[in-house]
Amino acid sequence: MKAARIVLALTIAALAVSFGLSIDQASAQKTKGKTRLASTEFLMERMVRPNCADLGKILKDGPADDKDWHHAASHAACLNEMSYVLMADGRCPDGVWAKAAGTTLREGSAEVYAAVESKDLDAAKAAFKKLTSACAACHKEHKD
Repeated sequence: MKAARIVLALTIAALAVSFGLSIDQASAQKTKGKTRLASTEFLMERMVRPNCADLGKILKDGPADDKDWHHAASHAACLNEMSYVLMADGRCPDGVWAKAAGTTLREGSAEVYAAVESKDLDAAKAAFKKLTSACAACHKEHKD
């Protein structure tokens, strides 16, 4: 009986330690990749947020000229690339992140790009709304 209690206690302790390590690993993954230098905060602050904000500004009133359409396309393409970066190098800690960055951001930015290339402002705005829903979903779960 005493041996069974010791085994049970050791099993519980091992599970607790294992659970604690998995929490730390998930935290590390969402704040920085395993081998790359840029923190997730840096990527969001310097790459995702500015491209998203500038794209939103252009789409709000509609591109004024071909140069604006080109800028909108480049912002959408950059956001699409970031969907890959945010999934790479062990950054993805869970399914919420995977769905937001790996699916919704990727698909939404591709839809914005396609709409901008065809100069369809209504479709671009609708796709931009989808794109920003990825940000909201992930930030709800992960942003400190």
